[in-house]
Amino acid sequence: MSRGAAAHGISNAQDRGWAWMVLLATVLLQGLTLSFPSSTGVFFTDLQREFQATNSETSWFPSIVTAVLHAGGPLCSILVERFGCRFTVMLGGLLSGVGMVASSFSKSISQLYVTAGFITGLGSCFGFQAGVTVLGYYFVRRRALANALASTGASIGLTLWPLISQYLLDEMGWRNTFLIFGGVLLNACVCGAVMRPVQFGPPRSPLQPSPGQEPGNSAEDAQLSNGATPHQVEPPQQARFAACKQTLQKYLAFDIFCKNKGYQIYTIGVAWMVMGFVLPLIYLVPYAIRNGVEERKAALLISIIGFINIFMRPMAGLLSGLNIFTGKRIYLFSLAMLLNGLSNLICIISADFSMLILYCLIYSMSMSGIAALIFQVLMDVVEMDRFSSALGLFTILESVTILLGPPLAGLLVDITGQFSYVFYASSFFMVSAALFMGLSFCALDRKNKLKEALKPTSNSPSRYQYTEVPTNPGPEKQAAPAVMYITSI
Repeated sequence: MSRGAAAHGISNAQDRGWAWMVLLATVLLQGLTLSFPSSTGVFFTDLQREFQATNSETSWFPSIVTAVLHAGGPLCSILVERFGCRFTVMLGGLLSGVGMVASSFSKSISQLYVTAGFITGLGSCFGFQAGVTVLGYYFVRRRALANALASTGASIGLTLWPLISQYLLDEMGWRNTFLIFGGVLLNACVCGAVMRPVQFGPPRSPLQPSPGQEPGNSAEDAQLSNGATPHQVEPPQQARFAACKQTLQKYLAFDIFCKNKGYQIYTIGVAWMVMGFVLPLIYLVPYAIRNGVEERKAALLISIIGFINIFMRPMAGLLSGLNIFTGKRIYLFSLAMLLNGLSNLICIISADFSMLILYCLIYSMSMSGIAALIFQVLMDVVEMDRFSSALGLFTILESVTILLGPPLAGLLVDITGQFSYVFYASSFFMVSAALFMGLSFCALDRKNKLKEALKPTSNSPSRYQYTEVPTNPGPEKQAAPAVMYITSI
């Protein structure tokens, strides 16, 4: 696209026209990337039988995929800033496809960790994050609607992936299924090709430089809206350490973690929570098969969770946005975690297929609340100008516990021989995290109210106060949308 054409297309690119094609590509992209790890439980028994592996060894595969999907966020942000969203999404699609194709030739479980685990997980991370980021450029007035519609792609994928996986597994085996999945994931490159960059700034002739600008520098005049920034000169040797430190502070907010008590509580609580949150999605299918449920019916359980998420997640987002819950979203989040943890007890009581369907209904409703609130609460806890860096550290700590949770649960199954202990463990992590966050924020709120009572004349908010950050922009002059790199689900 030429500079002149891009400049004249500013008003036509945002919230209309090609922006809806980009949104459609993002919906498909989230279905390809975010939902894929949830289907790995369908292959659990076959992989365990193929490689003669224990439950703990087999569970490292879905654990690595999900952990890398979270942990690769800061690296993806650097690629988006350097090369733009289109390149990053296409690179992610290529990595995902190559990883799955290579995994179909794996001779050992360790090779599967590298190919389908690390490479595919990293590619999925690049595709997901860059796809969400580009929506911020194409949508301004309808950005909330665009993100809500894009998130339905993950729920649709969660519905379809297990059914397709089980069908292909029955017909062709897991190796041929992974080979086909490699070709399917390459479609993320097509989604990336749709995300063409646009330019911000007033229209200007390419031959007419701006005041104070040399004619030779006119190529860098416009700001590319695909996330790419102009190439900068390398810093001097003596300043590289300072630049490295500044980069770490930009993407990993250790200073916020040390100073903001609310951020400390929330990060530790969520990191503890995800150790149990991902376990049912991995172990529900093998648990049902072990208790006599047909394989296709067992795969249908995950699809039921995804189907309910399609409708419940937007409803949960609308409910949390009501004025009555202003300043209380953390307690809604804790309640959703508590319900999610208690729902696991249904599987322990009975493994009958009808009871498992009831479990999926309750689990998916609480899962929708967690998914709708997890980043909204984080926005309430930290200031928006540091949200990107706070989210980077948040997802890194998440990825560590996600990596450890499933293998530890698999080790528990190897020792006891009972899959029911997985759901005991999931309930423990979810309930304890819900109580920790709910009670801690309650104590923090009481402490802040006490400080306000002692200092009634102070106009500045408490340093550790849990406050709402307004999200509705004021009637200011509309400018180019600010870039916020989303680094996690």
